[in-house]
Amino acid sequence: MNENNYIGQDKLRRESERKQPLLVLLGPTAVGKTRMSLELAKAWQAEIVSGDSMQVYKGMDIGTAKIAPSEQEGIPHHLIDIREPDEPYSAADFQTEAAASITGIASRGKLPFIVGGTGLYIESLCYRYQFADNGSDDAFRQEQERFAAENGPEALHARLAVIDPQAATRLHPNDLRRVIRALEVYHLTGQTFSEQQAGQTKESPYELCLVGLTMERAELYRRIEQRIDIMLEQGLVEEVRRLLERKYPPHAVAMQGLGYKEIAAYLRGECSLAAAVELLKRDTRRFAKRQLSWFRHMKDIHWIDMGGNFHNNLQTVHAIIAGKFQVDLEYISNQSFRWG
Repeated sequence: MNENNYIGQDKLRRESERKQPLLVLLGPTAVGKTRMSLELAKAWQAEIVSGDSMQVYKGMDIGTAKIAPSEQEGIPHHLIDIREPDEPYSAADFQTEAAASITGIASRGKLPFIVGGTGLYIESLCYRYQFADNGSDDAFRQEQERFAAENGPEALHARLAVIDPQAATRLHPNDLRRVIRALEVYHLTGQTFSEQQAGQTKESPYELCLVGLTMERAELYRRIEQRIDIMLEQGLVEEVRRLLERKYPPHAVAMQGLGYKEIAAYLRGECSLAAAVELLKRDTRRFAKRQLSWFRHMKDIHWIDMGGNFHNNLQTVHAIIAGKFQVDLEYISNQSFRWG
């Protein structure tokens, strides 16, 4: 074999071994992911894959802070509006569908870009968790649903806290489907959901660039409360009313998500609107705290404090991406550039 052939084959081998670049932007609700993601997607020729467990549902737009098509600035967005509110959707479903989206985006020469705040979804994708087929027990699930209906979701969540404190810390009491699933896993296997997660391999099939957005806690909480006020002005109550009119069962995802469960209680006459809003603000603050707790356990995240100047923060993220992928931003701006 001559030297030129050897060099050529060595180059092909190295290229075949190169992992698919994957940009990930994560952080708590209301921290500013949407604005940052649009700027990054335009600059780095990326297509966005939503990493939000609630934005997959049709008709749930205001309460999930879903980006409208008119606000997407021409950037393709994937895994939004792909399920009806009473259809199940799991981390395993997300992992499969997001991986397919990544393959499609890469085939078009674009950079796959995950944006969201659902920790389990994002982590399971980034490190290709193997979801064990632990089976199911419908009678057990129905028993837990009845218990929650009679005693409240907080009482069921307390059961999980005894069995699996780590999972209980990460899951909101209103996330009834996942709380029941965590209880079911223990019921079927004798092993907690957290123990199963801990056994997962932390090697990624992707060349990951993980960027996390954070903010001083008091300012984040102020932004959360302001966002909820804006949601109400935009018609959150009417959005929930429309979902109720469609007769979704009480345990459906549409009725358990933040903003939907609280406003549904008001519409059923169980509390005043002021009480529902106060509860929503409190629960959303707690949810943001759990999001940050989840992400703090992930490795290799470059954290950006969004309390400063947005332009400066954007430039910092640009530098992080350029360093990780070893590609100059000016070169990316060339219209003939293709990722991969």
